[in-house]
Amino acid sequence: MRFLKWFLGAIVIITLVGSVFLFEGDIPASTVDAKYSNSESSFLVLENGGRIHYRDQGQSTGLPIVLVHGAMASLHTWEPWVQVLGQNYRLVTLDLPAHGLTGQLPGQDYGADAFTATIEAVVNELGLNTFVLGGNSMGGGATWRYSLENPDRVRAMLLVDSVPPSHWAQAERDGENERSGPAGFRLLRQGWFKAIARKLDPAPLIGQGLRSAYNDSPVVDDQLIARYYDLIMREGTRSAILSRAGSFNEERDPPPDLSLLKQPTLIMWGAQDVVIPVSVAAQFEANMPNTKTVIYEDLGHIPMEEDPVRTATDVLLFLEALEE
Repeated sequence: MRFLKWFLGAIVIITLVGSVFLFEGDIPASTVDAKYSNSESSFLVLENGGRIHYRDQGQSTGLPIVLVHGAMASLHTWEPWVQVLGQNYRLVTLDLPAHGLTGQLPGQDYGADAFTATIEAVVNELGLNTFVLGGNSMGGGATWRYSLENPDRVRAMLLVDSVPPSHWAQAERDGENERSGPAGFRLLRQGWFKAIARKLDPAPLIGQGLRSAYNDSPVVDDQLIARYYDLIMREGTRSAILSRAGSFNEERDPPPDLSLLKQPTLIMWGAQDVVIPVSVAAQFEANMPNTKTVIYEDLGHIPMEEDPVRTATDVLLFLEALEE
């Protein structure tokens, strides 16, 4: 704990002293869009003028699986699974508001309800009446929230190192998770940092954050770091991220009751996760009536990218049992 406090203090000092030299302007949206969209990319224009980036890939006649990324990530995080699962299933991925090629939206609404509305807009656009819904981290929270509001549409869930309800034993989780996680997440909770971060170059934090979240996996290469950097620096996205920070996991009254979720649910967790500790997997299991849990002892917070074949194989086994 003493080292952690020292580390955060050092980050504060370095950021304050270096802020003058770390200014960096946004990258034009058209430049980023051209680099990170492809022939599979589609864009859904909303009534308020916002635009949602999504992809509909894989076996078009297969069972639809809708996948939602985590904080600071994008639909690209699911591409390794698309290559494996897409041989038998229809894979729909999307960029949430304040992320990816969706980015900033009119109204600046980046909370839980906006994420639910985004999932709803995409599945309605594609005419999906029922589907499997899955998510990683923040996207896992979007998954169980959407499923609570739309239980008849979600056939099954995939929760991958998922954000839990905010009222679950927060103090216990914080005490357990004292290892050095992504510094950027902690800084975004600090008012002084949010005040200057709209103009700061996030490059010094991105590399550390990715290596930490991915458990020092070799998949964290220059290309991956560049993708995160470019998408965060896309015109308007830094501002949207700062508007979103702290809004997604807001308390609800009454708090959500996950025992209402009767769908078969596969809980997948990296035991080396320094963002959301593996003990939270057991909390999901204890609070939901129809779960199967797989723990990966050597993986971190992004297991579907760290080891896509092994994790996708477990999803295949789960889905095959579902369809029997």
